[in-house]
Amino acid sequence: MANDTIITVVGNLTADPELMYTRTNRTVVNFTIATTPRMLDQQTNTWVNSDTMFLRCSAWGEFAENIKNSLQKGMRVIARGSLVQRNYQSNSGENRSTFELKVNELGPSLLHSTAKVTKNERATSETGSFQPFSNDFGGTASPYGNNTQSGQPDTMQSFVNSANAPAEDFATSDFGGETGSKLGSAEEVPF
Repeated sequence: MANDTIITVVGNLTADPELMYTRTNRTVVNFTIATTPRMLDQQTNTWVNSDTMFLRCSAWGEFAENIKNSLQKGMRVIARGSLVQRNYQSNSGENRSTFELKVNELGPSLLHSTAKVTKNERATSETGSFQPFSNDFGGTASPYGNNTQSGQPDTMQSFVNSANAPAEDFATSDFGGETGSKLGSAEEVPF
């Protein structure tokens, strides 16, 4: 976590988020954010578009389900997470690499739109207090904000560290139109 490259990206979803389940029944959502930087040309005093960047993104667990149920193609979003470089070998044997954003915060941009937020309900005990719930990362998380495994605030930090997920949780990837290409390591991308 200390050496992760944390970035924030503002852009539009290129398609509806795709919800999938791993072989071990973990929930993952994959989507792509397109962003086009604009710069002011000082000589002509006009805005000029740079090349569009397409960034693959993923999220896990209940967060993934919330994304699928809340966002759709074309929506302008703000995403924050860890930038991860993945190396793999194509079907033709070429070594390649790609970047992915492991999202830990995501929401609609309110610059030109509005949104209504609905909080998910959590299970309660007979006394009416919240019960800890599984956080899909080997521990339980409390709705009061403390991760009962690490004692750290439960701010999806453990989501970002999902690299500890078992390799069987991941499917083969599809990069650059070459279906079924493997990443060549125990950590395979689920899209």
